[in-house]
Amino acid sequence: MSRDALPPLHALLALAVVAVWGTNFVIMKFALGHLPPLTLAALRFTFAMFPAIFFCKRPAGWGNLAAYGLLIGVGQFGALYIAMDGHISPGLASLVVQVQAFFTIGLAMGLTGERVRSFQLAALALAAAGLAWLMVHSNAEVTPLGLGLTLGAALGWAGGNIVARRAGQVNMVAYVVWSSLFAAPALFALAFVVEGAPAVGAGIRGADAATWAAVLWQSAGNSLFGYAAWAWLLARHPAATVSPLALLVPVFGMGASAIFLHEPLSSWKLTAAALVLGGLALNTLWPVVFKPRTVAAEV
Repeated sequence: MSRDALPPLHALLALAVVAVWGTNFVIMKFALGHLPPLTLAALRFTFAMFPAIFFCKRPAGWGNLAAYGLLIGVGQFGALYIAMDGHISPGLASLVVQVQAFFTIGLAMGLTGERVRSFQLAALALAAAGLAWLMVHSNAEVTPLGLGLTLGAALGWAGGNIVARRAGQVNMVAYVVWSSLFAAPALFALAFVVEGAPAVGAGIRGADAATWAAVLWQSAGNSLFGYAAWAWLLARHPAATVSPLALLVPVFGMGASAIFLHEPLSSWKLTAAALVLGGLALNTLWPVVFKPRTVAAEV
């Protein structure tokens, strides 16, 4: 076993995290059948915040927490839930939102002066080809609006990544909990404006036990467990060992959607997935494989 390889129990934990994150797209779709999208997002961050906020020390400054909460809460999940409410299938959403990796690189270039490398350009070209292939085959499973909203969610996620990086080494569970203090009220305000008070109230009153379980899973399972376990692994192993496992998230997402929602895995969809995942894999694995030597020339 390589000295950088994860021990079996740690590998199982990492697999559990990416399985939770991937299959969560199916749970999102179920919850969206009972709650309006912005209302669902607001409830997700409400329960991510309460009651955990009483037990977590504030990990960063107020401005940084507010920026992260708005970017992730409104920018990522607000847009993603709207997209998944009839505009993109869960499996495709789990795939498309992963292009946040390229948006993160682009924002880092613009804000911090980081320079793009040739392998990153090649990776971006592959992923862009996959997205273009999705556009060519737009139908009930993915509409132009759904693709645009999901890309907007990926951009919000990327912005959150940059803000979190500026926070430094912090407890990510506490960071998610305290940033939710800003995400939840903003999402409730948008829900009342966009969806209307009657729809918000009707959704909450009509939610059954299974719906509330889905909401709590968004908060406790996906956010708190996922972030806590992932941060625990990153604290004990090189990022180059742990991070590539995140490539399995859309695999679990598309697989769970096919099994539980009977989402077809048509050839055009698998082709798009291969292109996007190929780009993500190239971007993630190239620095790991070629770590001992100088990475490809910068452009």
